[in-house]
Amino acid sequence: MKNLFKGLLLVILVTMSLNSFAQEEEMSYVLITNATIFDGVNEKLMSDTDVLIENNLIKEIGKNLKAPKGAEIIDVSGTTLIPGFSDAHSHITLNDELEYIIYSSQEGYMGALAARNAEEMLQRGFTTIRDTGGPALGIKKAIDDGLLPGPRILPSGAMVTQTSGHGDYDSRETRYSYHYTGQMDMAYLRGWSITADGVAEVQKATREVLRSGATQIKIMGSGSVLGAHDPIDVTEYTLDELKAIVKEAEHWGTYTLIHAYTDQGVRNALEAGVQSIEHGLFVTEETMRMIKEKDAFFSTQFLAFTSTPEEAGIKKMYYPKFLQANAGARNGYELAKKVGVKMPFGTDMLGGLETAAYQSQEFTARAEYFSGYEILVQATSLNAELFERSGKRHPYQEGPLGVIKVGAYADVLAVDGNPLEDISLLANPSKNLLLIMKDGKVYKNTLKQ
Repeated sequence: MKNLFKGLLLVILVTMSLNSFAQEEEMSYVLITNATIFDGVNEKLMSDTDVLIENNLIKEIGKNLKAPKGAEIIDVSGTTLIPGFSDAHSHITLNDELEYIIYSSQEGYMGALAARNAEEMLQRGFTTIRDTGGPALGIKKAIDDGLLPGPRILPSGAMVTQTSGHGDYDSRETRYSYHYTGQMDMAYLRGWSITADGVAEVQKATREVLRSGATQIKIMGSGSVLGAHDPIDVTEYTLDELKAIVKEAEHWGTYTLIHAYTDQGVRNALEAGVQSIEHGLFVTEETMRMIKEKDAFFSTQFLAFTSTPEEAGIKKMYYPKFLQANAGARNGYELAKKVGVKMPFGTDMLGGLETAAYQSQEFTARAEYFSGYEILVQATSLNAELFERSGKRHPYQEGPLGVIKVGAYADVLAVDGNPLEDISLLANPSKNLLLIMKDGKVYKNTLKQ
């Protein structure tokens, strides 16, 4: 019996030793040396600093760090190391004309375009995005599983819309409601939007979207530029309906965002408890102050609403509404700056891969209103603060996003120059982003070694 006990003990010790060895073998290290670091929060840069990355997280930051055995060493002398960018308003699957991509295309075509868009976003330095509506859950899983390169995705899933709302995309003027005929809308079947009217319906719709795996809930709360049936001045959903949607999201520990242009639409949303206002071009100063008092985010886009219709790729039938939006945009930007609301970085580049390629131009579009430092905070740590409002629905829980600090995800970029002094460097990522790392993995390295 004594010998048997000794034998079992030996087996246990050997097994523990092998497991420990296997764990050590699984560890991978990257040591970034000689870095000048913008950490995503502080304007003062850290100089001559090293960053040690273990697997996908930042393990240590300091001077003259010792490289673990087998570590890859990357010297970033002469560059500025910054956190990976995030985009708070993107649609990774919307890469063709709206009606075509929803109603005419095959899912395989949509998926192929989304995969291409994801890879190109990552090559522009965007390591995380909040997808603000559409069937993004599949492409998210493929990226998370390592099947495709691309940014992390916080998906909103199907957008919740009223009949005739911005998410009611069927362009037919007469349509027999599925409530009476049982004929389902392809926008619903393909995961783009879900039409719901009245408190009971919006409760059910919100629960369905959350069931699908959404990180947060997107509401359509006013008219739009590209809507099939809604003039741009229309306010959508009643206060009771909005409160019901917000409450369902809160039951899941997450929040709601709302597409809203009109002042009344934004006020209704804030009263209901919506935490992220998308666009908000026609708000008054009183409502802007309400956004600040409620600690909500004013998630507007600068490039999208300062371009010409031709530059934005807008169809001629939508020109009048687009020009209305342009006219209101500057007032919205100036009020937001004056009041000092939280303004995350988002782009809303729609219509095709050639339009998506302008994503990086958002950095320079904001330069009229903000310093390089302020813009970089918006695109990194401020966006991350917004994303954290998803609570436990946030799919990336291992560490913080949008910062360079111990314990954070190893999402870093090396910029040729100092973007805090010259933000236009970021508008040319193919030239000026010399290192792109997401989750501890290098996707681009053109540094001179």
